[in-house]
Amino acid sequence: MIVYLILTAVSIAVNNIYAQFGHGVRSAAMTLMFLYPLLGGALFYFTLGLIVPRISDRRNYRLFYNIYNSGIAVLTVGSLLKGILDIAGTASGYVQLFQVAGWAGAAAGLVCLIAMVFKRRELS
Repeated sequence: MIVYLILTAVSIAVNNIYAQFGHGVRSAAMTLMFLYPLLGGALFYFTLGLIVPRISDRRNYRLFYNIYNSGIAVLTVGSLLKGILDIAGTASGYVQLFQVAGWAGAAAGLVCLIAMVFKRRELS
């Protein structure tokens, strides 16, 4: 969770530094980029820790963790790329691929989490 809070701060810093060199042009995608690590990372893991204590001790936790974190990372980088392209005044079809891959990764991670939690309940 601490790592995601640091990434949130870094996202805000990158946005502000890039805005200094963007000649007053801003992008909503880059401005709101910090929400992926804040809500999808820090808030999600905080809530998960409250709902399912000691979840990191579960057998397939790393699978969920790696897939979900990769999805959040792809969404954040995709938002950064979209922001850079918006400020430059151009577009790319790759931005949509980042969105699809990021949301698919986060969803696949959540499916692994749900399967892990329900499988554990069946065994108990």
